[in-house]
Amino acid sequence: MFSPEGPSVRELAVQALSSVERGYDLLAPKFDHTPFRTPDAVLDAVESALRPMGPFGTGLDLCCGTGAGTAVLTRLCREHVVGADFSAGMLDVARERIRPGGPRLSWVRADARVLPFGPAFDLVVSFGAFGHFLPRELPGLFTQVRAVLRPGGRFAFPLVAPPRPGTRAYWTLLGFDTVMRVRNALWRPPFVMYYRAFRLGDVRRGLARAGFRVELHALPEFGRRRDGSPRVRLVVARTPDATAGPARPVSRG
Repeated sequence: MFSPEGPSVRELAVQALSSVERGYDLLAPKFDHTPFRTPDAVLDAVESALRPMGPFGTGLDLCCGTGAGTAVLTRLCREHVVGADFSAGMLDVARERIRPGGPRLSWVRADARVLPFGPAFDLVVSFGAFGHFLPRELPGLFTQVRAVLRPGGRFAFPLVAPPRPGTRAYWTLLGFDTVMRVRNALWRPPFVMYYRAFRLGDVRRGLARAGFRVELHALPEFGRRRDGSPRVRLVVARTPDATAGPARPVSRG
C-alpha cells in the first residue's frame, strides 16, 4: 500500500493513536506517498467535469491537506484560490509544494465545521475528507459550505460507489471501520475515520436540506459496475441564483 518514501509501521501507529489533527501533522511530510492522497486520475477527471461549468472566479479547497485539490482549483479559477485545513503540518507541506502561477493563492488554518469566511466563493471542492466527520456532523458541514458560496455557486466532490457485499474491498473497509471503532472505544482522543458512513442517499438528502440543488455526474474514466451504475460520480451541489426561488433537489445521472 505504501511506497518506500511513505510512513513506517511505527509512524502509522503513533499517528493512529493521536487526535485527527495531531495525526495529520505527523503524517504530513509523507502524506503524498500514502494511498490516502487522492489519485491524480480522480483529480484529473473532476477537473475535466468541472471545466465546462466554469469559468469560476474564486475557489475553496475544503480540507485541502497537502494541496492536491488546490492545484486543480488554480487551473479552474481566475481570481483567488484558498486551501483550508485544520492541520498546520499539512498546510506547511502544501505551501512548499503548490507554487502560485495563476490566481492569487492563500492558505488558511480552519475547522470545516466553523468556516471563517463569508459568501465569497464560486466553487468549493473537497477530496477524501468526509470520512473524518461523524454522520451527525454532516448537516452542519453542508450548511457551512452553503454559507460561504455566492448565489449560483457550486460544491463539488467525487464519490466512489460502495463495494458490493462479500467482495474483498467490502471486507477490507468493514474491517478498517471496525478497527477504528474499537480503537476509539478504548483510546482517547478519538481518531475519526469511518469511510463506510458517507452514503450517497444520505448525502443527497443532507445537501437538499441545506438548500442545494444536487446533480450527479458520472465520471466515465472509471467505467461502470455490472448493473450499469457509475463506479465514480461527481456530486455537484449548487446554490440558487440570486433571482431564483427556493432550492429543490435535482438529479442527473
